[in-house]
Amino acid sequence: MNVSFTILLCCTTLGGAVSVVAAADDPIADKIERQRKTLEVLKDRIQEKRKRADEAEKKWESVLQGIQSLDERLIRHRQDHRDINQKLRQKDAEIEEITKQLVAMRAGVQARREAILSRLRVQYMEGRFGYVKALLTSDSYGDLQRRAQYLSTVSQKDYDLLETFRTDMVRMEEAEQQRAEARTGMVAIKQNIEKKLADIRAIQKEKKGYLAKIRHEKDSYHRAVKELERSASRLDGILNELETRRRALAMRPPTTSSPTVPVPVPRVASRGMLPWPVEGKVVSFFGRQKHPTFDTYVQRKGIEIRATEGSLIHAVMPGSVVYADWLKGYGLVIILDHANGFFSLYAHASKILASVGEQVVEGQAIGETGDTGMIGENTLYFELREGAEPVDPLHWLAKR
Repeated sequence: MNVSFTILLCCTTLGGAVSVVAAADDPIADKIERQRKTLEVLKDRIQEKRKRADEAEKKWESVLQGIQSLDERLIRHRQDHRDINQKLRQKDAEIEEITKQLVAMRAGVQARREAILSRLRVQYMEGRFGYVKALLTSDSYGDLQRRAQYLSTVSQKDYDLLETFRTDMVRMEEAEQQRAEARTGMVAIKQNIEKKLADIRAIQKEKKGYLAKIRHEKDSYHRAVKELERSASRLDGILNELETRRRALAMRPPTTSSPTVPVPVPRVASRGMLPWPVEGKVVSFFGRQKHPTFDTYVQRKGIEIRATEGSLIHAVMPGSVVYADWLKGYGLVIILDHANGFFSLYAHASKILASVGEQVVEGQAIGETGDTGMIGENTLYFELREGAEPVDPLHWLAKR
């Protein structure tokens, strides 16, 4: 019994040892293990590359966001600059009004001074007892009373003249003090204006540095072009959605219960007859064009018009505002639905003067030109779309 158990145990142990040796010498197992390690290394490399790509994308997005942040700061500083200029004009009007009051006061003071001097000369000629003599030469008691009343009235008028003169002098001194303070305030406002202008120039310089960095780094401007293409795709998506919504509304039967809301009558778009959205020179045309910032060719769906900073942007047709907000790469954007199958788009604005849902008429100011977005100069980007399809605006705008 014990001998059999010992033999069985030895056999089992020997069999296990043989299996271990066989496994150790098996080339297939080694190959599988090597492939597993290789796959793990490849997996780590793929994850690292993906991580780097995500970081690069985030970095680029941060550059775009940085440009938009600069644009937002620039707009705030420009608005502050306008507000300070308004205060300066108010202060200037205040000084002008005080000056007019001072001129009138000086004329009144001069007249009263001459009247006082005239009375003093009369009193000097009459002597110290002039009033007494006038009373003593009375013919009767009634004449005495009349003379006393007259002299009292004259004396009161002399007193009132002196008091008015003193009051005018105090008022004139106060007005002079107010004018001096207003002038001091004007100097402070002018200094504030200079500071704001310096801040605006610094932000503009910083933005130009951003754009120059993108322009001179090959990888950066290729990424910029791709990002602009993505922004254009987002814009196409917005317009496609608006067109789909418009068609759905057009197919919906009218309800008699809902109140009618007056809207501008849609204008039939005629080639070569639309008014220009802004006065200026066309610097970029519809179609395949060389991008002025990135030195590469892009397919443009609109035109760019260089204009004076702050020029008013006008609606080219009656319509409703369906978009008025930031759009990455385009800056501040306004989109109008003209209810006649056309949309118009205005980008790179510095200020929006219309809100979403507002009905506008042809020629109405809807914004001001600027340099927001991927642009380094004061330019309006203008698109005209028939449905969601872009058309060359120069075929539709009035010939100049």
